[in-house]
Amino acid sequence: MDTKNKYIKRTLELVLKKAAAEFPAVVLTGPRQSGKTTLLKHLFNKSHKYVSLELPDINASAVNDPRGFLKMYPPPVIFDEVQYAPNLLSYIKEYIDSNRSKHGQYILTGSHNLLLIRHVTESLAGRAAILKLLPLSYREIMNNPHSQLPWESISTPHKHYKLSYNYLWKSLIRGGYPELVTEPYRDITLWHASYVQTYLERDVRILRQVGDLTLFQNFLRMIAIQSSQLLNITDISRDLGVAVNTIKAWLSILEATYQIIILRPYFTNIGKRLVKTPKVYFTDVGTLCYLAGLKDPEHAASGPMGGAIFETAVLSELIKTFIHRGREPQIYFWRTTAGTEIDIIIEYNGKLIPIEVKLSSTPRISMASEIKIFQKDFKNCSAKGYIIHPGDIQLPLGSNVIALPFANL
Repeated sequence: MDTKNKYIKRTLELVLKKAAAEFPAVVLTGPRQSGKTTLLKHLFNKSHKYVSLELPDINASAVNDPRGFLKMYPPPVIFDEVQYAPNLLSYIKEYIDSNRSKHGQYILTGSHNLLLIRHVTESLAGRAAILKLLPLSYREIMNNPHSQLPWESISTPHKHYKLSYNYLWKSLIRGGYPELVTEPYRDITLWHASYVQTYLERDVRILRQVGDLTLFQNFLRMIAIQSSQLLNITDISRDLGVAVNTIKAWLSILEATYQIIILRPYFTNIGKRLVKTPKVYFTDVGTLCYLAGLKDPEHAASGPMGGAIFETAVLSELIKTFIHRGREPQIYFWRTTAGTEIDIIIEYNGKLIPIEVKLSSTPRISMASEIKIFQKDFKNCSAKGYIIHPGDIQLPLGSNVIALPFANL
């Protein structure tokens, strides 16, 4: 797809317009550079004035004279990066309460979930819809933002797409940030290096006093190497020479700024001992590859992190699809102490959908063995299982398991 200089349609558009029509305020959060400003300007450029609170003079006005500032920029208005002037929210609440019947008055954005959501819940509870925008999903990049997931398309045939192995791995190395997708000539290593440095200098310093940014960057790289694995905080603490509580605080920073996904295990009492430690993934596969020092698609695919990278891509696609629909994903993994594991479990319509991610492009019946164990253990609530692979073959692997290319997810 030629995306150069094109606006890429986002799955969240419909939800965002609906929220603006039903709530006095809408709060849009997400990592830096995920496309929040571009999306809002695209949808509301004719109806709302745009004001960035990141600019020093604008910010000073908002902080020093909030009432005067709100009179200067009356609704309907977009306030970008509102976490830089959190005191403004109390005064926005005052205005909303005096004009409660008006919807879509204020659209607010922010890159820091931890700080922003706390201020929003304190000041705008019941008055604001809260939505998230992550980097581009594969379906958005392919200009099919509202395509259904395989298990949702029972009544209508699920579309099949072709995606070359080489193109897939090139796109994984690049990642899903809109600027890199719409400007394919950009140097991806330079872009990601700049992104990480900006993230460290601005977001990390704002959220928590991290004295040694170099040490924090080493922590970032260590988390990258552990992507898709069980999160062993004690080992990370020992290897970095940092207290366990500090590691927990740093993880909360990464999660609050949407850099990582903490995947928690699915619990139920079926008479088996289950692993209760969560797993960690990077939200953007390009960020993961950069931090792991991977620049070449062939090296990434065939190297020791190939499986982790591809599993991260599959989980990230599922998480983005649900979040960009305005829904909180019910996604887990399942692992017994005996070693039986399902990479991804999705709760959907009262059923559990088991998904295994395999790096081989050649599906084999043996790949479905752990899904079949899971379906036997959860026979009353388990649905059809899926083996997601990077090839282009779709075929059944038994009575209730399908091998599915990543392109058709």
